[in-house]
Amino acid sequence: MGAVVSGCDKADTGDKGYIDGTGVITRLAVDKRKKPGEVYGETLSGKKLDLSSYAGKVVVLNVWGSWCPPCRKEAPTLVAASKELAQDDVVFVGVNSKDSSPDMGRAYERRFGVPYDSLFDPSGRSLLAFHGTLTPTSIPSTVILDKQGRVAASILGEVPGKETLVDLVRDVENGTAS
Repeated sequence: MGAVVSGCDKADTGDKGYIDGTGVITRLAVDKRKKPGEVYGETLSGKKLDLSSYAGKVVVLNVWGSWCPPCRKEAPTLVAASKELAQDDVVFVGVNSKDSSPDMGRAYERRFGVPYDSLFDPSGRSLLAFHGTLTPTSIPSTVILDKQGRVAASILGEVPGKETLVDLVRDVENGTAS
């Protein structure tokens, strides 16, 4: 399974709760990749989702909050990338973090036409599965998991652009992201 998570790690968020600016990209060599902890729960639409069910696929995991200005700014980029990469059987999963109600997340998904499922994770528990890659303030952030379910790359902060994300995912797919 592969995934991408983008966000802010080890950066000072001040009183905003998110990181400003374009994301910092980290690529991991194959021998440095590790599987995250378990990521599962209920989606904003009420379905059960377990990241392990995507074994054998590259997964892009995006952590977002409806209250987060950089998340709203990057949403169209993620939607466009998810549509382009759907032909390659790449899976996108969102993690709606720190929103107090699923209604807020559903409104965000409708506003931006998000075509993929998002876990509702008001406590940020899912981020703990990415210890060493993400922190509880890693919003927005994106992580790319390779087909073996290992963290292959991350973007801390806003995704810099659709082509950057698509190229990074294709590198992971082809085994060239290192």
